[in-house]
Amino acid sequence: MLQRHTRITRWFHTGIYATTIVLLGTGWWLDRGQEGKPSALARVLDLPDVQLHRRVGWVLTGLGALGVTVGIRGAIGFVRHTFQVNRGDGRWFLRWPVGALTGRFAPHRGRYDPGQRLANLAFVILLGTLVATGIALTELKGGSTFVWVLRTHRYATYALTPLAIGHVLLAVGLLPGYRGAWQSMHWGGKVRRETAERLWPETVTADED
Repeated sequence: MLQRHTRITRWFHTGIYATTIVLLGTGWWLDRGQEGKPSALARVLDLPDVQLHRRVGWVLTGLGALGVTVGIRGAIGFVRHTFQVNRGDGRWFLRWPVGALTGRFAPHRGRYDPGQRLANLAFVILLGTLVATGIALTELKGGSTFVWVLRTHRYATYALTPLAIGHVLLAVGLLPGYRGAWQSMHWGGKVRRETAERLWPETVTADED
């Protein structure tokens, strides 16, 4: 078994995806015009969905602030590895459909594969947009600026939703090539050697060195 992430990283990741799931759920509920009809979670917590959405949004904002202050070293490493570009990245993308089904991915270098790097960038941009526009919506009372910010918030939600669904489907190992990947963020953060060699070959080499 090979360890992939520290306990702090795993808890941070869990906090981000838990709040994001709640925000997407309540956001879509409100977007569908259900504001006057409490969702199941709102009934359990005895909170209106608007208030629940706002409070969880502030939690996500706080987690982001902690990530770039208390976890500055991890944030710097995340940025450095995300913006890494290597020869052979294009070949990895071309072979990705085969790798996702068979586990035989094209070789890649770095902590993240090229797909993870693009996903990281998209998540940061979209979540950052949602946090910024969400804060703005709590301060604005109406007018053309409010309409523009609300529209941006809504479109960012539309873009984030399929990305989040795809991320979850890959993480739970729905595609054969990604089986076992979920263990890197849960159950101690360890994965089997076979899984690490399939998904993160350079990390295995670094651990051996």
